[in-house]
Amino acid sequence: MIQNAQIHFNDMGTPVADNFDDVYFSNDDGLAESHYVFFTQNHIAERLTKHDQKHFVIAETGFGTGLNFLNAWQQYDALKTKGELPRLHFISFEKFPISHTDLVKALAAWPTLSGYAQQLCAQYPIALAGCHRLEFDDGNVTLDLWFGDVHDSLPSISCQQTALVDAWFLDGFAPSKNPDMWQQSLFDAMANLSRSNATFATFTAAGFVRRGLQQAGFECKKVKGYGRKREMVVGTLSAANGYASTPDYYATAASSLSNVAIIGGGIASACLAYQLSKRNIKSTLLCQDDTLAKGASHNRQGAIYPNLQADNNPPSEFYAHSFLYAKRFYQHITELGFHYDHDWCGVLLQAVSEAKQTQQRTLVEKRNWPEALIRQVNEQQASKIAGVSVPYSGLYIEQAGWVNPAQLTHAIFAAVQKKELCQVQFNADIARLEKTSEGWMLHAQNTRYGPFSDVFICGGEHSDRFEQTKDIPIQGVRGQVSHVRASEQSAHLQTVLCHKGYFTPANDALHCMGATFEKNTKSRSVTEQDDHINRAQLNKFYGNCDFANTLGEIASAKAAVRCCFADHIPMLGQVPDNQDLMHAFANLRKGKHYGFASQVQPHAGLHIVTGFGARGLCSAPLATEHLVASLCNEPRPFSERVHQAIHPNRFIVRDLIRNKI
Repeated sequence: MIQNAQIHFNDMGTPVADNFDDVYFSNDDGLAESHYVFFTQNHIAERLTKHDQKHFVIAETGFGTGLNFLNAWQQYDALKTKGELPRLHFISFEKFPISHTDLVKALAAWPTLSGYAQQLCAQYPIALAGCHRLEFDDGNVTLDLWFGDVHDSLPSISCQQTALVDAWFLDGFAPSKNPDMWQQSLFDAMANLSRSNATFATFTAAGFVRRGLQQAGFECKKVKGYGRKREMVVGTLSAANGYASTPDYYATAASSLSNVAIIGGGIASACLAYQLSKRNIKSTLLCQDDTLAKGASHNRQGAIYPNLQADNNPPSEFYAHSFLYAKRFYQHITELGFHYDHDWCGVLLQAVSEAKQTQQRTLVEKRNWPEALIRQVNEQQASKIAGVSVPYSGLYIEQAGWVNPAQLTHAIFAAVQKKELCQVQFNADIARLEKTSEGWMLHAQNTRYGPFSDVFICGGEHSDRFEQTKDIPIQGVRGQVSHVRASEQSAHLQTVLCHKGYFTPANDALHCMGATFEKNTKSRSVTEQDDHINRAQLNKFYGNCDFANTLGEIASAKAAVRCCFADHIPMLGQVPDNQDLMHAFANLRKGKHYGFASQVQPHAGLHIVTGFGARGLCSAPLATEHLVASLCNEPRPFSERVHQAIHPNRFIVRDLIRNKI
């Protein structure tokens, strides 16, 4: 588990790291030093105005108080007033993240940065290992904040041979104070992720640092240091070395995204349209219904919380970071002025059986998750949190809660339409996809749409209806949620209760109670029997509780089909062609991860975005951001292992490796 930094403030008000006995920034003028050493010596200002990409990437070792990032952001803003610039993408690594309280105090030293510091502090994440994607200025400035040892984080970055980084801020506590960081493996990893002509700058002039960087491939030279420091080192990597953490069979081909179609009308479609729009990419959304959110996104209340296991495995990492990003993303939609019913009231995962108790005990004992994300509570604490008496201990996710999915979907899409970058076609029931020399054509009963450079299929359980997607192993699980009238006692419920199903606090005097679980069906019919099942399930666990046995009648219900896969993770990426993959990567059957044949890629430009199950509210925002970032050759928010876990090729690749096909 990641530990927050232990710090104190010296007589001059400068933060000092207790573990390293070193200051976070100079006692003299840390901001001026940051600007000179990192921003100026990397020639960022000049390079931003002449850059050949739509995004400029700075990577930094040692986030500390965020001073280097805030200075770069402020300088970037000043340059924007003089002309159009690429988007600024800042990647930073921190083994011991400073606490939120200490961050606020430390940044108070820089009044000229106060506006930027307030925005950073408002989004600053909890101490959870992995990559936290923070977005500012409507996506024009992105901060990927990696918590964990830089030697673990750098190899975890999902990267193809196009490379990522334009400039390095080689910062961190002095080599004499922090020798574990200043290793050859660090310098080699920097070179691996650097684009051709990438630069670095570092405050130190230590000989072993310079020699290590030269060994990694950087051309180095000494220049005048800041203030009393006589020298510092700068350098350039003349040519990228072709490194890739992503193997060919999990690659994502870049796309121009010049004319994009989105098939669907739920939360994933809305999130995808938003991630495209913030990059000024136009799209057309084609929805088979007469309005948005009539499928799995049509419930009155949907709980948002991460599905965490005891081990920090790829699915748990996926859901933990997706949840935190979704929370920030939805709050941003609110700040933009778009309304949807919601309440971040927390979620109680109740230990309603011995198996659940054992499972939760194991999660706590393994200590992979910070208490700020999920913590154990006893029966008395659970009842106090809930506002009603409950007979179980459990795990409490304080930052979680519920939203109205349909309203949220409309709110996100309203934010997209405000930019006038997305057209919508309702009652567009796409039945056939055709790839032509001009692009993808979409055929409805009496209408043809296109051509499109790219098509994203976000059709939930209907995503396998096309010839190109028929082999995707989608599983449909029907679920019915019942809306039961609140009583005087149940109205006191203050958090979402999860047992085998879930029960929400009242909204408009109705609780959501559910849900049923019926495999291998795509029916959305509401049945009275399922209402009885939902009530019986609640009574099984809470029948002796006043809030449950005083509930009124069931006023209405809704049924939807959860679209999922056998591994309970969604699928995002180019639609695979099984025969093409089996031919190209046949060597995997022999245990060889090389010598592959070329792919034909008959479905280039056709992407699948589905399989979110009951957790689309939690995972759709970051998953769609990852896909769009991949297609745009930008840094990806998910680690390489998560990238592979959600890739559409995963089932075929696993079967090839196991020699099953």
